[in-house]
Amino acid sequence: MKSYLIAGLGNPGREYKDTRHNIGFMVADRLAAELGIRVGRLQQKALVGNGVYLGSKVIIAKPVTYMNLSGQAVTSLIRYYGIEQENFLVVHDDLDLPFGVLRLRPGGGSAGQKGMQSIIEQAGTQEFARLRCGIGRPPGQMESAAYVLQPFSTQDQAELPVVLDQAVKAIMVFIEFGIDEAMNQFNGPTIKE
Repeated sequence: MKSYLIAGLGNPGREYKDTRHNIGFMVADRLAAELGIRVGRLQQKALVGNGVYLGSKVIIAKPVTYMNLSGQAVTSLIRYYGIEQENFLVVHDDLDLPFGVLRLRPGGGSAGQKGMQSIIEQAGTQEFARLRCGIGRPPGQMESAAYVLQPFSTQDQAELPVVLDQAVKAIMVFIEFGIDEAMNQFNGPTIKE
């Protein structure tokens, strides 16, 4: 049986729950609900749950290390479960993509995302799949650090369920058919004008 690790990035704690930086956690929670997996067991510095989807074992993880140290939890889980590089996907927020845009990639740099940078450093490679969820740029002179820790705007909150649903579908296609098919189907805007 193949094993897949889907790691959603975010910050633990109630004060961060609905912030832009936690969209990775939101996607992980939505995926867990879709697959009937309970994510609640503390393991390797992450909240973890596992189940089966189309004959493959799926492990969903939400590191509790805070964003900047995500690599500690994620690389420990990769080793613990013996996850193959092509069966690992990280879900995270991206300032450089407009809100509602999804971008899957088979590898690449961190683009300044601290959680991704931590994983790349700890794993010693950047050749693993990621699902970048656009959150847009901060308005005016607002610092990026302040922007990502704010809740989504009222308009974005209204559209967020569509974004989360599309992200979950993209992950399910990734598990069933691989990164190329998921990229072909889901890279781009989730909100249709």
